[in-house]
Amino acid sequence: MKTLPTGAAMLMAAGLAFSTFSSSAQAQETSCEIDRPVMFAGLNYDSALFHNAVARFIIEKGYGCKTDALPGDVIPLLTGAGRGDVDVVMEIWRDNVADAWKKAEAAGTVSQIGVNFDDAIEGWFVPRYVVEGNAERGIEPMAPGLKSVSDLPKYIDLFDDPEEPGKGRFYNCPSGWVCEKVNSAKLHAYNLDESYTNFRPGTGAALSAAIASAHKRGKPALYYYWGPTWVMGLYDSYRLEEPAYDAAIFDKLKTDPAPAKATAYPQSTVTVGVNTDFMKSAPKLVTFLTHYETSNSLVSEMLAYMQENNEKPEGAALYFLQQKPEIWKPWVPDAIAERVESAL
Repeated sequence: MKTLPTGAAMLMAAGLAFSTFSSSAQAQETSCEIDRPVMFAGLNYDSALFHNAVARFIIEKGYGCKTDALPGDVIPLLTGAGRGDVDVVMEIWRDNVADAWKKAEAAGTVSQIGVNFDDAIEGWFVPRYVVEGNAERGIEPMAPGLKSVSDLPKYIDLFDDPEEPGKGRFYNCPSGWVCEKVNSAKLHAYNLDESYTNFRPGTGAALSAAIASAHKRGKPALYYYWGPTWVMGLYDSYRLEEPAYDAAIFDKLKTDPAPAKATAYPQSTVTVGVNTDFMKSAPKLVTFLTHYETSNSLVSEMLAYMQENNEKPEGAALYFLQQKPEIWKPWVPDAIAERVESAL
């Protein structure tokens, strides 16, 4: 498990500078391009909230703007971006974008202006120590020959299901999630549905808790997961090889419970999206948002920091801005970067 610094004293010192994104932002040395708060999509998951916190701090302290966020779920907020209720969406999953965004894009009311990160991952994983061992923890490799999903029939006993003797356990997504359908179809296509239990935890939190428990105890586990997430940031996971991604085969996995073939998940690109009226009225802010660029590993690290320190997205944003200026400074002109640093 990676050890992350708490930075508690540093965050306490900087807490006042960050404020709570209230509408009473202090006067800055520069004036904002628009005379109203910049409205962000308050998507209700941690990675998007972290990006919102970073971008809002830079826009408030560097560009002298006020900001706000409209909380909600993906579809209503993407619809709101098309209507102009939302200016900025920090995470548009381009390879699996919702119809609401596609319609707004076709109508010319929204646009994707830059790549936030292009290496989002999904797949089937085991703890890395299962394959490679971990000398520091005194763990010998349990399955050095395990490289691919095609190897899993050899390791049924290693991933034994305590509730179904003689079968391995695969930790799937909760029922009702799209990934649960895809993974269930994959189990059939890979001829694993008779030898592995299709275990569906009741919630996403239960899935992550099962993975965390296995890693902490140094035990084997076979699971689906995705990144960026705190799980991927805290626990070193080894992704099993699958047949190369094929869009037609993958689409069928979503609807056919018993397909003949399966394929790897696509590596997703996540972009920053904006309302086009906002894009025209705030070109400097749009230039900053276009240059905003992170990575799966970086975001997972920040989410792990939040998890380990019981920290909120705003605290993780401060930690990021203070600890990694080499990443964010190229996003903005020098004068803006100086104002942000002064606020920190």
